[in-house]
Amino acid sequence: MPENKGPDSRGPEYKGLVLVAEDERHIADLQRRYLSREGFGVHVETDGTGALAAARRLRPAAIVLDIALPGMDGMEVCRRLREEGDWTPVVFVTARDEVTDRILGLEIGADDYLAKPFSPHELVARIKSLLRRAAGPDRDPVRRVGRLALDTGRRTLHVDGRPVELTTTEFNLLAYLMARPGQVFTREQLLAQVWGYAGYRDTRVMDVYVSQLRAKLGPASPIRTVRGVGYGVTETGP
Repeated sequence: MPENKGPDSRGPEYKGLVLVAEDERHIADLQRRYLSREGFGVHVETDGTGALAAARRLRPAAIVLDIALPGMDGMEVCRRLREEGDWTPVVFVTARDEVTDRILGLEIGADDYLAKPFSPHELVARIKSLLRRAAGPDRDPVRRVGRLALDTGRRTLHVDGRPVELTTTEFNLLAYLMARPGQVFTREQLLAQVWGYAGYRDTRVMDVYVSQLRAKLGPASPIRTVRGVGYGVTETGP
């Protein structure tokens, strides 16, 4: 689990949470180190059952999935996610480099495949490539919901054409929610996705940041609270 320094410690370079499912600790630590250097949050699970539960709970941006996991192998984890309609990018990792394994993995729904030993630089490059493809080449950097226009390239926010100053933390949270209007996220999911702190103990800190955002946005705030679940942004805003 990433070191819990608190949400404000992560800057605008954060690229999302990567779930690493690997039972060999030294390999998992190596992947965590290189992914963290590139701005990714990392959550590690050491068996298939834990990996499947974490994928469902945290909604990572990408998954690095060892095939030979104890309990439930990586193939089964990927198969179940795809059956549930979860198409999070998956990179399979295995000690075997057999063509049949590679074909089966891709047929199940994996997006890429790496055979051990592999360069951690290559793993990072492949994850970045998968996320770029998932985002699409023509994505508009300006996100609009209701009276809000948020520019992720310039990192600016305008409400009714008026600029509103946000902290890095507030901007990252609002950008994540505005990119997914209509969806509702738990506090833990937001901490994991926006800052990479899966398992952060004080999830109520999210309430503080939402309150600060609402105060700055005023009546234009599109953020809604779903009791017993968490937060989301309405499709059209207020």
